[in-house]
Amino acid sequence: MADELKRGLEGVLVAESDLSYVDGEVGKLVYRGYDIEDLARGASYEEVLYLLWHGSLPTAAELDAFAADLAAEREVDDDVIETVRALAGAGERPMAALRTATSMLSAYDPDDEADAGEATLRQGRRITAKIPTVLAAFERVRQGEEPVAPDPDLSHAGNFLYMLTGTEPDDVSEETFDMALTLHADHGLNASTFTAMVIGSTMADVYSGVTGGIGALSGPLHGGANQDVMEVLHEVDASSKDPVQWVKDARDDGRRVPGFGHRVYKVKDPRANILEEKLRDLAESSGDTKWLDYTTAIEEYLTEQGLVEEGIAPNVDFYSGSVYDSLGIPVDMYTPIFAMSRVGGWIAHVAEYQEDNRLIRPRARYTGPEDSEFVPLDER
Repeated sequence: MADELKRGLEGVLVAESDLSYVDGEVGKLVYRGYDIEDLARGASYEEVLYLLWHGSLPTAAELDAFAADLAAEREVDDDVIETVRALAGAGERPMAALRTATSMLSAYDPDDEADAGEATLRQGRRITAKIPTVLAAFERVRQGEEPVAPDPDLSHAGNFLYMLTGTEPDDVSEETFDMALTLHADHGLNASTFTAMVIGSTMADVYSGVTGGIGALSGPLHGGANQDVMEVLHEVDASSKDPVQWVKDARDDGRRVPGFGHRVYKVKDPRANILEEKLRDLAESSGDTKWLDYTTAIEEYLTEQGLVEEGIAPNVDFYSGSVYDSLGIPVDMYTPIFAMSRVGGWIAHVAEYQEDNRLIRPRARYTGPEDSEFVPLDER
């Protein structure tokens, strides 16, 4: 059994963690023992960051100090912004631009400690604060507009929407986006978190871990599902078909409907339930119910077809794309926003693992040739 091959490390335990737990059989997600529904509805993203990084929910005084320290780190060096301008001008993909800019941020970190340990959370706070500034600047430059400087008086969620649009968001938009950040902050040892942890296990600095996490999240098998959902909804809208008929035709053609199914969840993702409610709030606030109508109709139809009974249920991406679209966020920015949220979990896992560090070094079963006879170059 010791040599049993586990492709993709499926079911392999590689660490112990106090951070998050996913029960895919009943559809439950907890951060440090707190149910995700309680946190999403009752706590801000800043509170959730504090919980993940420090082990407990903050008092009012602790939250004020923590949020102020985070907000104070939002400014990004002019050289990084100029690089973001160049990347936007060259037509770089948003996730690739974020990866490059995040790596570059390390050059301007004032912390003298280049390696891990005590510096991890300090540097992690700077990374978390600056990623929204980088992303908003990139998108505005792409649209031919100047970046908007961060506002330290706004929340983490509210400030990003402000830097993106140049206008302070209304309460519904800010609350919805804050919830979305909380829902995506951590999710066990997914591919990007494990990547960041592997890098952290070498005692590399957290900039390296986060850059690696961004690279892993950029892959379509990990971070792109909400973009796929939104592209499908746009396709449904452009077809002028009833959404249920569109799905029937797509399935007849052998197409998969994105936003259904998850590597862990066998029932509806608890995060999807919350975002479905927020999509309803946004639709009522704007008076535009199109995406809500489409997603509800598609979910009801596929549920009736027995997909949920087969363990293929709506995941968080099925609703997050519609929520982001309702907030005016471009489709190709969805995965970077995922990174903007999940960076909190990446940093928490790196810091936790480094406390009792062991270099992560799995092995592969060799299946190549044996006893190959070497032939000198001039005889080949």
